Amino acid sequence: MDLTSRAAAFAAVAHGKINQRRKYTDEPYIVHPWRVARTVRQAGARDEVVAAAWLHDVVEDTPVTLVEIEAEFGPDVAALVEMVTDVSRPEDGNRKARKALDRAHLARASAEGQTIKLADLIDNTETIVEHAPGFARVYLPEKRELLRVLTAGDATLHRRAAALAERGMELLQSPVP
Repeated sequence: MDLTSRAAAFAAVAHGKINQRRKYTDEPYIVHPWRVARTVRQAGARDEVVAAAWLHDVVEDTPVTLVEIEAEFGPDVAALVEMVTDVSRPEDGNRKARKALDRAHLARASAEGQTIKLADLIDNTETIVEHAPGFARVYLPEKRELLRVLTAGDATLHRRAAALAERGMELLQSPVP
C-alpha cells in the first residue's frame, strides 16, 4: 500500500475506534480528513503532505500519539501533523487565550503545514456556516485572525478560505427572510 493509502486507512481506524462523528452533520468523522486530503492533493502537494492531511486530527482527537505517527509514517509526516495539532489545553485559559496559543503555533508552521490547515479551514467553515450559525459567529472572527498568520500556505487555498470566511460573515449579517 502506498503512503497516502496507508495514512487514509490508519486515520479511518483511529477515528473509527472511538466511533467519532462530525459535529453538526453526524457523518462518520473520516469524511472530514478525506475532504482535507483531497483539497491538499488538488493543490499539488506531495504524498507526505497528503498523508499528513489524512492524519491531521488523529493526535488531537484520538489516543494516537505523534510518536506512533512517526513510527508508522516517518519524521516528515509526523512533523507536519505536529504543525497542525493544537497545542493549547483547557488549563491555558479561556477560549481567546487558547486560540492565541494555537495561532502562534500555526504561524511557525511550514508552507506545507499551513496548506493543510487552510484545507482544514475550508472544510470546517463550509460545515459550520451551513449547520451552526450560532457558533459561526464565534468561529468566523477566529478564522479571520488565523488567516492573517497562514500566509506561507498555498495562495489559492488561502484566497478560498478567506472568501468563505467573508461570505459566511455576510450570510450571518443578512436578515432572515
